[in-house]
Amino acid sequence: MTILVTGATGRVGRHVVDQLVKRGAAVRVLTRDASKADFPKEVDVAQGDLLDIEALRKAFDGVTTLFLLNAVTGDEFTQAIITLNVAREAGVDRVVYLSVIHADRFANVPHFAVKSGAERMLEQEGFSATILRPSYFIDNEVMVRDVIVNHGVYPMPIGAKGVAMVDARDIAEVAAIELIRRDQAPGKLPIETINLVGPDTLTGADVTAIWSDLLGRPVVYGGDDPSAFEQNMATFMPKWQAYEMRLMAERYVSDGMIPEPGDVERLTTILGRPLHTYREAAAKLVPTV
Repeated sequence: MTILVTGATGRVGRHVVDQLVKRGAAVRVLTRDASKADFPKEVDVAQGDLLDIEALRKAFDGVTTLFLLNAVTGDEFTQAIITLNVAREAGVDRVVYLSVIHADRFANVPHFAVKSGAERMLEQEGFSATILRPSYFIDNEVMVRDVIVNHGVYPMPIGAKGVAMVDARDIAEVAAIELIRRDQAPGKLPIETINLVGPDTLTGADVTAIWSDLLGRPVVYGGDDPSAFEQNMATFMPKWQAYEMRLMAERYVSDGMIPEPGDVERLTTILGRPLHTYREAAAKLVPTV
């Protein structure tokens, strides 16, 4: 019984692999460059990508369960649907899919709409799937750390509705638990959707208060206008992707990323421990003297 992990070299995927190995699961990863795949010796490494059909077919040989994580790219939807078709062709119908919270509601944001489409395929084609819907990653704050520390401004336009940012380690551990549960199930389990959120739903004002306390000096909120945010993102990512990030930020402001009642308690029960907090992650980004 082997679990295939895609996106295994990223922030979430690498943690998923580690959690699966820790739990004694047989793991195979699919990576573009096997020479750069620094995984535990127990992990089987397959080379290829999600649009390399022959490599994908080979990677599914002997696999029983799939963890599908594909990055935000211009061809993300094609990658997801091709992979699910090849999985079905290989007889693999047990899947844990990393989607995004409110995928069905934020239809104007491309990578949300893409993930909603993949969710529909899982449902309509009879997969036994856990759909994981994470909120915004706390880990992304590393991208704005220097602006916060050096200029005293929190530049992410997250608004006043609140965003329940989630730690990648919590995402990965829930994913590993669900992968093993599906992999070891004696029969087909129904589709289940789990919102992955942090313990605190934070506004722009809340986040700046945390940073002000950690740094011992005022940090101000940059405001809800996403224009500067888009311009900053465009300095280190493609302009189409920066624009997509702007669209997402606009939905933070208009809607927030707010958990459903019981989400935090459900995750705490699954993990058997408290969720990692935003303050905990931010404290690790504070420069040491």
